[in-house]
Amino acid sequence: MRKGEQSRAKLVSATAQLLQRQGYHATGLAEIVEKSAAPRGSLYFYFPGGKEALACEALQQSGAHWRGRLEEVVSSSADVGAAVNSACQAIAGWMEESGFELGCPLATVALEAGSTSESVRQVCVEHFAGWEHTLTRKLVAQGMDAAAASRTALFVLSTIEGAMLLSKIRRDTTPLLTAGEMLAALAGSH
Repeated sequence: MRKGEQSRAKLVSATAQLLQRQGYHATGLAEIVEKSAAPRGSLYFYFPGGKEALACEALQQSGAHWRGRLEEVVSSSADVGAAVNSACQAIAGWMEESGFELGCPLATVALEAGSTSESVRQVCVEHFAGWEHTLTRKLVAQGMDAAAASRTALFVLSTIEGAMLLSKIRRDTTPLLTAGEMLAALAGSH
């Protein structure tokens, strides 16, 4: 990787970490430059759209990374119930490892900046749609019709996101683990 590409990558990585930890509005450009150790001039060179453009790139990359980790868990499970339960267990472990500082890489920003930035909102929409699509495919592969699979995937995603929020604020994995168990039981009843 060339020096310029390294600077760009450092900016994106630092931004992703800061956004996940503290949100959009609490993350300033000076803090991003400091954390990334990239030259200040490289920020506007690579991201002429400033903070919003940089945030969108960081959200896309961190969302793709998160989704990839979850798809590994989901794809190695025999059925949707086991997949969802395993995903909740994995997320609970990741949250615990971070001391409950980290959760979904987009949730904080989605809640905070989704109503003030159309481009940020759109990145979040695409990310969550990708999760829904992954779950929908798994449900259809198990024999559920497409419409029911789509509704079920939305319910599962909504439940997991809510459970992550509760786990984070309580600093306790019980909401996530309970959600996983309950969703697995519901999936088994269909």
